Amino acid sequence: METLRAAVIGCRGVGRAHASGLVDLPNAELVAACDLLQPALDGFQEDWKDTWPNLGLYTNHREMLEKENLDIVTVATSDHRHADLVVDASNAGAKGIFCEKPMATNLADADRMVETAERNGTILSIDHTRRFTPIWRHTKEEVIDAGEIGTVHNIIGTLNGPRAMLFRNGTHMIDAIYYIADSDPEWVSAELEDGYEDYTEYRGDGGHDPKTEPSAHGYIHFANGVRGYYAGGPKTAIWSGVRLEIVGTTGYILIGNHGSTIYREDTVETIEAPKWEVEGIPAGVRELVQLISEGGEPKSPARAALNVVEIMIGFLESQRQGNGKVTLPNPRT
Repeated sequence: METLRAAVIGCRGVGRAHASGLVDLPNAELVAACDLLQPALDGFQEDWKDTWPNLGLYTNHREMLEKENLDIVTVATSDHRHADLVVDASNAGAKGIFCEKPMATNLADADRMVETAERNGTILSIDHTRRFTPIWRHTKEEVIDAGEIGTVHNIIGTLNGPRAMLFRNGTHMIDAIYYIADSDPEWVSAELEDGYEDYTEYRGDGGHDPKTEPSAHGYIHFANGVRGYYAGGPKTAIWSGVRLEIVGTTGYILIGNHGSTIYREDTVETIEAPKWEVEGIPAGVRELVQLISEGGEPKSPARAALNVVEIMIGFLESQRQGNGKVTLPNPRT
């Protein structure tokens, strides 16, 4: 069995979660790590010295890609720093890349990530984590797709609190709405948080300071008739996590951090999901290893993540147009 050579770019908390997905896999080994900051590299090495004692450590990702002959690269850097890393890894021959969300913070970056990966035959999976969580996957595939609430009409998503930033955490809720809707978005309209009336393009700091990007409320019209309602914020409200109400012809489902419940005319039932040995970010990394070894399609593919970026950029454009209707895909200049 071929042992796949893997590396992590971005060695703080999320990067450590990426690495944990490779632990005890017989067909993959972490061989290198990269971060701009030496203290982050040193801490990463200390964490994993007993598991991978001979890690190559780099502060330049291109040097690492040139020297390490990598099959897998995971990207855990700030929100607006993904594109060059993904493009360079794909061009260097990586068979698979697991990249943090949001995929990108502008359409030019998202487009070139998708184009490069498809041209090179690189599997590109994006960490919209609910797709790698058993309660969300089970509710989507075994309950909704099985027709347990009939035809889905509306999906109402709620994300409150200080971290209800459109690109940082809003990407999770928009992807969850899109994942359940199971259709391409056709048009959107939106209103940004007060004080961000002139926020026409991403001006964030990579997801750190909530003041650098707005919360938003928006409407998403999907091609299959599903309508999505995005209630993102306010930032002054209590943190709620990502919560969805999914309304169908014969019932509705409430799903969020604390589980999933199905409501029909005369019954209320807790949805029980199977237990996974690994879930969340590590499960996404493990899926990528399996796809490279056995084939198949990722649960969180790059084209889906590109549609999420389309929606977020569409929200900004709607605000610019006085909260009007914006047809997707957005025009390229």
